[in-house]
Amino acid sequence: MFKSAVNQHGAQVAMRIKEYGLWHDISWNDYFERVECVGAALISLGMQKDECISIIGDNCHEWVTIDLGIQCVGGIAVGIYATNAAPQVQYVVENSDSSFLFVENEEQLDKWFTFRDEVPKLKKVVVWDLEGLRSFEDEMVMTYTDLLELGKKELEKNPSLIQKRLTEVEPDDTAVLIYTSGTTGPPKGAMLSHRNVIWMANAFLHVLDISKKDEILSFLPLCHIFERMFSVFGHITIGYILNFVEKPDTVMENMVEVSPTIGYAVPRIWEKYYSNIYVKMSDADWVKKVIYNLATKIGSIRTEFKLETKKVPLHWELMYQLAYFAVFRKLKKRLGFDRMRVGISGAAPISPDVLKFFQSIGIDMVEGYGQTEGSGATCVTRVGKPKFGTVGPPVPGTEIKIAEDGEILMKSPSVFKGYFKNPEATQNTIVDGWLYTGDVGELDEDGDLIITDRKKDIVVTAGGKNLTPQYIENKLKMSPYINDAIVIGDKRKYVTCLIML
Repeated sequence: MFKSAVNQHGAQVAMRIKEYGLWHDISWNDYFERVECVGAALISLGMQKDECISIIGDNCHEWVTIDLGIQCVGGIAVGIYATNAAPQVQYVVENSDSSFLFVENEEQLDKWFTFRDEVPKLKKVVVWDLEGLRSFEDEMVMTYTDLLELGKKELEKNPSLIQKRLTEVEPDDTAVLIYTSGTTGPPKGAMLSHRNVIWMANAFLHVLDISKKDEILSFLPLCHIFERMFSVFGHITIGYILNFVEKPDTVMENMVEVSPTIGYAVPRIWEKYYSNIYVKMSDADWVKKVIYNLATKIGSIRTEFKLETKKVPLHWELMYQLAYFAVFRKLKKRLGFDRMRVGISGAAPISPDVLKFFQSIGIDMVEGYGQTEGSGATCVTRVGKPKFGTVGPPVPGTEIKIAEDGEILMKSPSVFKGYFKNPEATQNTIVDGWLYTGDVGELDEDGDLIITDRKKDIVVTAGGKNLTPQYIENKLKMSPYINDAIVIGDKRKYVTCLIML
């Protein structure tokens, strides 16, 4: 897939990075050359096929280059959250039997120092950002620049080195190991094969009608399947331009500079944008407030017609175009949404009211549902056919059925191989080819999936009443003054709620 993209796009822009206030282009040819150097260097350092290699750091071109470099030579790429504490990093490195560890900077290197004696299988640690480490020396540590140089020399000596290893990689080999959050125990490593991720990239992104003319902004954690699908697998499948944020706290600023054509985020990000608009408008003068409220009312009415799949009456469409020109066009430009064709929310439930708001200002919003074990998306609402309150029909090639207890079961070529070194958990999750998602839901008359809640989250009060807390929590989080909400009531006589302002 990657070689095909490079052959097709060659000198065209693959990705953009911002350094010293300026955006710089990286071509597909440059991208491939660096990936080959990473792969060749790893082979030179003794990496064997099917070995795990861990990566920890924020979103950047080095991260994805290392990721593909590992996979191209038959390794298994293991992403670690940059915010993880040292014991959590140690757990992943140890559990995955990682032979190499790539770290972004001094902060991440310091985490390794706390457990270096506990991971004897680790052969090398590679650092790519050397700020504060210029004069640092350690026999276990090498720089990313030196690694690329080593790979270059290896390829000069043996030009067919990468090609030879590529031919040994089978579709059902594990490509990536993605660790689940571990909210119900220690994190489990989900094994996704090359076949899993290629199938999902083709199925999911084509449903969204994404083309090589599109641009995206990469800012969600790359070790999560949501961002990995867009920044790595989808990128090499379709060939759009990938832009990296400078750092996690410049997302909104970079969004305005890049103005991506496809926007995707977890619900919290969309809710944050919505809250910011609400708060700013509440501080505006009365004239702006009246105009804004009138525009949003018109936008909301137009969206209701679309939700009911009715044709928008001409007078409402004309009023909407006027509202768009006077209010929404400027609002979208300030947010960096002026070129955005499609907005995607996924990875967690979102309030339909938030989706309606963005739809009413002129962004075609869709919601996706899935899990790591299914390689990403199981269902997604269709572009141009909004239906909020559901997560849409299954991705083509995916089967959905509801178990007797309401649990959602799915079957598709994207179902993972199992949990790394955990056959018992695998047997409990995949039964007769069906993935037991742990979510509760139902199918409506159109075959669209409605998620009720997580199976483990359903509250049963002392009186025996079953409650799905998600609905109440989402309603509360719609308030611009509430950051998060957790409903508590299991085995209690009454229901309470813990709120974070």
